[in-house]
Amino acid sequence: MIENLSDQTDDYENIETSMQPLNDRPSLDSGLRVLLLAPWLLVLFLASCDGRESDQDLVTCGSLVKLLNTRHNVRLHSHDVKYGSGSGQQSVTGVESADDANSYWRVRGQTGGPCQRGAAVRCGQAIRITHMTTGRNLHTHHFTSPLSNNQEVSAFGEGGEGDDLDVWAVQCDGPHWARDDAVRFMHVGTQVYLSVTGEQYGHPIRGQREVHAMPSANQHNWWRAMEGVYIQPSAPPLRHDEL
Repeated sequence: MIENLSDQTDDYENIETSMQPLNDRPSLDSGLRVLLLAPWLLVLFLASCDGRESDQDLVTCGSLVKLLNTRHNVRLHSHDVKYGSGSGQQSVTGVESADDANSYWRVRGQTGGPCQRGAAVRCGQAIRITHMTTGRNLHTHHFTSPLSNNQEVSAFGEGGEGDDLDVWAVQCDGPHWARDDAVRFMHVGTQVYLSVTGEQYGHPIRGQREVHAMPSANQHNWWRAMEGVYIQPSAPPLRHDEL
């Protein structure tokens, strides 16, 4: 996994430097050394609990990710191959390969909605999921999927711009979408869930799985963020009180 992480070790290096003279004084007994070190130990404890490290475990706006269906072990995929039925739009499938470049998707805000670059995606937030290679958005509508007769899922639009049927709500536990958590994507316009049930295509995309949408929340619509480039949240500025 490729991550864009900022270096946050300077404060800890300063603490270690400040502690070093105490370790060089053999005349201090152990009890006194513990008392003198206590303020620094408190600072270390607070630094580990201030939430900055946990921010690095979240999916953020602008990140480029692969999404794994946890039930069927396939990654969300698309390519410039159109459906031969239904809408005729660009097909969306599931592939087993972990290193296919056509499985990268960018997390974006809905049109006119807030999704500041690097901001953690909230549970319940409405987003767009844009295919990196073709610039089309993950989309669904009232067409029947070709294999399972569920609702068709396609990639739609040009240059990242489509319509209001490109919007999905992230369903997860807790305040934010965590990388290690399984989440669901509920389509805002038609109230269905992004799903895989195992049906496989033949030529020209032999072996790839059908991705579709289903009206019920079940084991077939859990997804997890996997490989990708995760945009690091901006560190909050240090507060300097005026004298």
